[in-house]
Amino acid sequence: MTVLIKALGPVLLGGRQLPPWFSRVIVLMAPALLTALVVTSVFASGRSWSVGAHTVGVGVAAVMLWRRCSLVLCVVVAVLVTAGLRAI
Repeated sequence: MTVLIKALGPVLLGGRQLPPWFSRVIVLMAPALLTALVVTSVFASGRSWSVGAHTVGVGVAAVMLWRRCSLVLCVVVAVLVTAGLRAI
């Protein structure tokens, strides 16, 4: 079924240009899917949603990235915060 869906796009479009509004939607799909994957990974615990030490660590890293800190520093601080909360 996946192969059929992937093959259907080029067959239906046949080398035609996509409308500009459609191209803008396509460009936004990758960040939206990545965000959904991150949110699911952070909050999902089996079949339920939960908030734990790892959620706080990701939140701290997100705030640090928003404040323009370096990526390496954000990862190190997030790991330390998560480990510290799990040790409590």
